[in-house]
Amino acid sequence: MEQLLLNIKLPIQKTLDNFIVGNNKECFDSLHNFILPDNDIFFIYIWGEKGCGKSHLAEAINNNNITVVEDIDQANNTKQIKIFNLYNEHKIAQKKLLVTGSNNPNKMMLRDDLASRLSWGLVYKINLLSDIEKKLALNQYSKERGLNLKIEIIEYLLRYYKRDLHSLIATLDALDRWSLKTKRSITIPLLKEMNQIKLFK
Repeated sequence: MEQLLLNIKLPIQKTLDNFIVGNNKECFDSLHNFILPDNDIFFIYIWGEKGCGKSHLAEAINNNNITVVEDIDQANNTKQIKIFNLYNEHKIAQKKLLVTGSNNPNKMMLRDDLASRLSWGLVYKINLLSDIEKKLALNQYSKERGLNLKIEIIEYLLRYYKRDLHSLIATLDALDRWSLKTKRSITIPLLKEMNQIKLFK
């Protein structure tokens, strides 16, 4: 199997400014207020399907020196107890905490006391992007990476590849590296070629 060149471009930092809001304005506005030093928002829990943007938001909040716990639904009993204690410690110290998960706090088979803590503050479901919003997100991402990406390539990705944003961006990254290796412009034929020789799964 061919080996792709190392990605020589710096990874794009995930921020609130480069998050595609879509149908999540209320949550997004709350997170903007959350990172401000002078407010009374101390706990936010966000949840949603894979690819909805939870990891992006978690990284953006973490970059503002706020404690973040991701994927709480994957925590075993021992870790759940630690997170429960973390909530209590943050409440006493009046420190902020963001937690992410895959579902509503009461639908993940968590400890009752922890599920209760998750509801202490604001709770938001992150909605998946529409196709139009995905196009905007991919176009924005490609510009940030310095790619000369035509709209028909984005439409082709949405039509024939995995449709969650995480997979789509991973495809773009692989295509960018293959373009660098072959020293060819990014086109649909190049994308098909990359797929045929199984450089990206």
